This record gives sequence, structure tokens and C-alpha cells, in this order.
Amino acid sequence: MLSLLHIENIALIQSADIRFGPGFNVLTGETGAGKSIIIDSIGAVLGERTSRELIRTGAKSALVTAVFTQIPPLAWLEENGFPAGEEELLLQRELQGDGRNVCRVDGRLVTVAQLRELGRQLLNIHGQHDGQQLLDPASHLGYLDQFGRCQPLLVEYQAAYSQWRAIRRQMDGLQMDEAERSRRVDTLNYQIQELERANLKPGEDEELSARRQLLRSAGRLMEAVRSAQFALSGDEDRAGACGLIADAEGEIQGVASISSELSQLSEKLTALRCAADDAADNLRELDRTFDFSPGELDQVEERLDLLYRLRKKYGSTVEEMLSYLEQCRRELDQIQYADDTLERLEKELEKARKEAVRRGEALSKARREAAKALQERVQKELRDLDMPKVRFQTEFSPKGGEAGMDETGLDEVQFLMSANVGEALKPIQKVASGGELARIMLALKNVLAEGDEIGSLVFDEVDTGVSGRAAQKVAEKMAQVARRKQVLCVTHLPQIAAMADAHFSVQKGEKGGRTYTHLERLDRAGCREELARLIGGASITPALLESAEELLGQAEAWKTAHE
Repeated sequence: MLSLLHIENIALIQSADIRFGPGFNVLTGETGAGKSIIIDSIGAVLGERTSRELIRTGAKSALVTAVFTQIPPLAWLEENGFPAGEEELLLQRELQGDGRNVCRVDGRLVTVAQLRELGRQLLNIHGQHDGQQLLDPASHLGYLDQFGRCQPLLVEYQAAYSQWRAIRRQMDGLQMDEAERSRRVDTLNYQIQELERANLKPGEDEELSARRQLLRSAGRLMEAVRSAQFALSGDEDRAGACGLIADAEGEIQGVASISSELSQLSEKLTALRCAADDAADNLRELDRTFDFSPGELDQVEERLDLLYRLRKKYGSTVEEMLSYLEQCRRELDQIQYADDTLERLEKELEKARKEAVRRGEALSKARREAAKALQERVQKELRDLDMPKVRFQTEFSPKGGEAGMDETGLDEVQFLMSANVGEALKPIQKVASGGELARIMLALKNVLAEGDEIGSLVFDEVDTGVSGRAAQKVAEKMAQVARRKQVLCVTHLPQIAAMADAHFSVQKGEKGGRTYTHLERLDRAGCREELARLIGGASITPALLESAEELLGQAEAWKTAHE
């Protein structure tokens, strides 16, 4: 569970520490006080997408730290080299003004993607927009697959479907009319012949460039080498450096035994004479290698010009041009033998289609079984949420199009509901009110959460549109969920706030010309005052306090009765 949230320089919050407890944690406050900032901070430290605009005005960076306790076994920890079985897990994310992020887990640097993957295994955030997802039938299949744990079957189906699609694309590339085929054959033949005539050799462009550079400098090179040879070796009339050093070496060797300094100098002259002899030998060998024919530079320039023209059409290197040549040869073979290839691919396509359909039907069967269980569970949850007459059902229809399938399977799926007796089942997006959508989403989230190991759930004003008796039922449902998972809830409803095991007040104030958000964990008296404010507004009267006390008493009695 999320035990501690530390926030620095996030929007209106300069610094705050929030110690959440197990069970039901509630945050209340006036609109604009900063409740959503806390949810954004939780999202940030879990690796979700964020913006540098979150950084408090005037600050260079912002920091969010989260401490999780009671950590379940997580494969992520072992996969990323973290010890398993730790009692605490510390997540940090620093947002910098230049857009960079510094993320850490237990002090070790990780990427934002790694932080996000871990965060999604520790906590789920459900916001107001989740209810809008119910209005999009495209999201319904994802909910069904999540509930039915159909992902392994979906992966197997998608592999078979991808194979079928690949063969289909290959066939589409071969199916062309005779005129188009003739034009393509002519083009390929021309390109193949042009490349084959060039007689390309891997790496020759680099070798030729180096040889051209040498040829362009041939005169200067030969003059420099021969001048250096003369300087070292001399000629019949004049001694070179090698001979002079040898003379000096001989003179000193004759007196080297007189002192240690002369002996050391003799050794240095010997080393110098050997080095000079080696250099002279290297120069003579280099002079012998110079073999420049008069027309070679023109030949090299002509070859490089040909490679330049080919490179503009077929690839930036000789290796790429050779690769393109092989590609042309293969394509030409495919076109010339297209009828045979198509006949073979027709058989492979049918085989792949049958395999995709087989796996798709297995996926559909699992989905239909899951849909029955989901219908029963959601209806039970909705009865608990003061929707006793509701009917909820998953409608299946075959996938449209020529193939009758796509990457999601063979099924079109959408959720239907009827909230009143005698009303026909209709798509949720056409009949559900705002309050009904909120309760259906809460029911779905509760059902889906039962099957995962995530220990903490955050609900950000998901009670929008709910009031009266329905609000009380939503409060009771959240309290039930909080018996097995930690729940954090941002709400404006006094019925929900009264059920809290830990109640936090979020307030906005000014100091020194700056706006600050302040958080406070309320005691029972504070809870009563905050509930009175939620019930009646800014002016708290004795009657409102009495109503708040009654709400608290009812919540305590309900929790005692359901222990």
C-alpha cells in the first residue's frame, strides 16, 4: 500500500507529507484547493505522463517521493535486479525545468518506462474520464478480456492473424496486371544489368578514394621521400645523418670506459643510429612501392564517377548497392514465377486463415464464458449500488469486413443495459445517465480489481452525478472495497467522506503574495466540521454540525456491523 507521499514544488504545493493509512482514505476540499494536484503527483511518481508545467512557479525542479509497504511478490523486481521480499519500496521522480526526469527506485536510477511498469503493479488510478470510456464501445472488449483473463489466448490469436496478414500482403504484391508486370520486369532487368556491368566489389569505393588521394599527391610524396632518404643516407659526395651518427657512436665508444656518463651517452648514440637506420630502410621500401602509371588517376576518377552515379540511384555504399541488386534479382524471380508462387501462397493463406479462425474461435468461446460471469458480477455490484432493477449484458456480433477478423479477434462487443423494468436492453452510451455511468464504472473497477494483486486503488471524483441514497450506496461499496485493498478517494460527497478511516482536508491559502495548498489529517471533530461544510457550504451552523455528527454515527455503525 502507499504509506507516504512527499511532494515538493508541485503546482500550489511547496512541500507536503501525506501519511496514508490502510483501508479507506478520503481527501476533501473546495474546488481548486489542490486535490487534483495530489492525484497528479501520485501519477507522476508512478511514471505516468506529466508536464514541466507542474513545477511550481519560480522553482527549478519538483520532486515526488512515494513509500510503499506490504509489497506483494512482483516479477518486475527480480527482472530488474532488485531484491524480493523487501518490507518497503521507495519510488522517486524529479521533474526538471528543462524537461528532463530523474527517476529512482530504492535509490537506483531507472527510466520513466521502468518506473511506469512498476507503478502499474503497485497502484491503479481511476479518474472521471474512466466513466467516459464506457461511452466508447471500442473499450468494452478490453474490459471483457481483462475480466476473463483472455490475454494469453489473444496473444496466440494475434500471432496467427499476423501470419495470415503477412501472406496476404505478399500475395497483393504479386498480383498485378500484365502491362504493369511487363513494365516492372523491364525496369528490374535494366537495373540488374546496370549493376552487374559495374562489377562492384565490397569496399572498393573507400579503396579508390584513398588511392585517388595518393595519386593526386604523388609528385609531392615522391619528392619528400627521396629528399628524406638523401638526408639520412647521403650519397658518394656527402654523408647522411645515418653515417654521421655512426661516426659519433664510434668516437664515443672508444672512450666509453672512462666514465659512466660517456657509457650512457654511447648507448644513446647506438639507439639513435639504429632508429635512423630503420627509418632509412622504411623510406627505401616506401620508394620502391611507388608505382604510378601515367593514366591511373584518370581511371580512378572515372571509376569513382561511375560509383557516384550508381550511388544516387541504388544506395549510399557499394554494399547497399549489392544488397539492392540481390533484392532486384529476387523480385524478378518472383514476378517471372508469380503464378507458381501465387498458387503456393494461396495454399499457405488458406492454412493460415484456418489457424487464425481456430484460435479466434477459442478466444471467442472464452470471451462468451467470461461475459456470462461478468454480467452476474456487475449486476450484483449494481444492486449493492442502489440499482436493483438494472440489467447488464454483453452483446456479441461478428466482425465485419471481407475477412471477418482483425487484430482484436472475430468479435464486435458492446455493453448493453436497462436501468428500469420494462425497458429494452440498449447500448450503455445511449441510455445511461451520468450517475449511472459512475456506478457502472465503479462496479466494473471493483470486479476487475478482485482478480489482481494491486494493493492500492485511487478514485478521483468518480462519484460525479451521484447523490442521495445512491451516494450512500457508493460510500458503502467503497468501504467494502477498502476491507481488502487500500482505497484513496477524492470526493465532494459527505456520505463518502463520512465512511473514511482517514480523512484529509485540502485547503488553499495565501502567504507573502503566493498561493499555497495545505493538507491536514482531521481528527473526529475536524471530520465533523468538514462534513458540515460539505453538507451546507461555508457557513457552518449547529444544525449542520448535528447532521454531520449523525452521518458519522451512521458510518461508524455500518462499519461496526460489517466487521
